Amino acid sequence: MDTADATVRATDPLTFRTATEADVEGLVALIESAYRGDASRAGWTTEADILDGQRTDREDVADVVGAENGRMMIVERNGELIACCQLEHRGDHAYFGMFAVRPALQGGGLGKLIIAEAERFTRAEWGAKEMHMTVISAREELIAWYERRGYVRTGRMTPFPYGDERFGVPRRADLEFELLIKPLG
Repeated sequence: MDTADATVRATDPLTFRTATEADVEGLVALIESAYRGDASRAGWTTEADILDGQRTDREDVADVVGAENGRMMIVERNGELIACCQLEHRGDHAYFGMFAVRPALQGGGLGKLIIAEAERFTRAEWGAKEMHMTVISAREELIAWYERRGYVRTGRMTPFPYGDERFGVPRRADLEFELLIKPLG
């Protein structure tokens, strides 16, 4: 455990709250650390082998934080930001995105708790009947993790935005997003 995680113990309770504008810089740093660059290699959600460049930026995160039809859910332990996810209300379903857990804390069951809380919230607060998400189809291990949580591959693909460096710089030519859906009972 690195020094940044020394005060974050697995036995301490989680706090879930809605992000504010004051949280944006910390959220960008968390999301970047979970997906890109060498720091992301401490966890298993890294995209560093398939994408260079940024995962998100201040403007994108601020847009999610300020969205009328959604929220950025922050997860804290002992007052420290350790995870986040985007939830967007889209009629009868919700969209789940920008999911990030501090790399040194990945693999310990935190992700399961966070996604369960996101599903509970969208069902209770918005009456969502399904949760939707898109995942890069080349991320087989990540898709398998979501499948173990009840998400189903739809085979519906969306092209990766090649040439738009706001989404990263692809290291391969076969990237696309697949829609995964979970019914919320």
